[in-house]
Amino acid sequence: MNIFVLNCGSSSAKFAVIDADNGREHVSGIAQRLGSAEASLDWKVDGTKHTRALPGAGHDAGLRAAVDVLDELGLTGGLAGVGHRVVHGGSRFLGSVIITPAVVRQVEDCIPLGPLHNPPNLIGIAIAQELFPALQQVAVFDTAFHQTMPARAYTYPVPHSWLEDDEVRRYGFHGTSHRFVAAEAVRLLELDPHDHALVTAHLGNGSSATAVLNGRSVDTTMGLTPLEGLMMGTRSGSVDPAIIGHIARVRGMDPLAVLDALNKQSGLLGVSGLSNDLRTLEEAAEDGHERARLAIDILVYTLAKSIAGLVVPLGRLDALVFTGGIGENSSLVRGRVIEQLGFLGLTLDADANARCIRGVGGRVTRSTRPQAVVVNTNEELLIARDTAALVAPTLS
Repeated sequence: MNIFVLNCGSSSAKFAVIDADNGREHVSGIAQRLGSAEASLDWKVDGTKHTRALPGAGHDAGLRAAVDVLDELGLTGGLAGVGHRVVHGGSRFLGSVIITPAVVRQVEDCIPLGPLHNPPNLIGIAIAQELFPALQQVAVFDTAFHQTMPARAYTYPVPHSWLEDDEVRRYGFHGTSHRFVAAEAVRLLELDPHDHALVTAHLGNGSSATAVLNGRSVDTTMGLTPLEGLMMGTRSGSVDPAIIGHIARVRGMDPLAVLDALNKQSGLLGVSGLSNDLRTLEEAAEDGHERARLAIDILVYTLAKSIAGLVVPLGRLDALVFTGGIGENSSLVRGRVIEQLGFLGLTLDADANARCIRGVGGRVTRSTRPQAVVVNTNEELLIARDTAALVAPTLS
């Protein structure tokens, strides 16, 4: 069953057509730099890359160009549904749902919680509904996987009216990735599907870690927004919130500008003053760049500390799962984190760890309980599977 998977951001739209039954990816691509003179459509078929200039194209033109490519490949006629990544569903959605006008209204209601992400997600839904009016559309929420967290994990120690009236609580993100790699780790490591304790670490320009107990998220590092938690590419992660008022006062800045700096000028970029790309920082640290080295030190230290903290709600650790661009490719970060977590019983296998890059997964510890493993995430496949499961009954 072929599913059109769509992930709309503020200036881009990622897409793919995936057979949900066997996981085959017929095509994947991105319409990027939308709204600028440099807008383009880039796609890949059978390992071959293609590009098409779309000067000045917005989301509408970008998505129409993507559908033109699907037409050229003979894929549009065989589509069974459209699956959308939607970032913030608040506490309204516990899983993926077929999109109805009521669902659209609820996603709109979540815009104050996800002001940067939900509006472009809604644009993608509207355009896809216009382009494919006969197909069922499905929303797959980043936040849904974490709705199994208990109140002690999602409730902030702030005035309770903020939760009741303003929905201020921990929601968590990257749920699609955490759910996918947790299930894959259970399968690959032959763990009991009904009795396992994992920490999944999705590490990239945006990063989060999640405690998964018997397939359910019980705690996670991201919070009301994706700013909380681990140090990231340009995001600070968790810091003293009084920093906002302090910097606003001493520098004469608007508090929202300080918050913007915590999102866009902090993390690896802010500490190193060099780049938000870990690959660049690893090379610079090798050449003696002290702030690049410090940025990596902070990343490893705060990640290890957060992982250790997530073992508390689990009560034990069967496996630590690394995924995402950094998690799947930085043997340096993985190795140092595992060494810092040696007190949990993890023992690094340096040779296996060095091999696990560029799509190669597997166990990277000599220890087997607990163990650490690299699992390549595939959020698009999970979105396709969820969409297929929901639309299949409507097709019969």
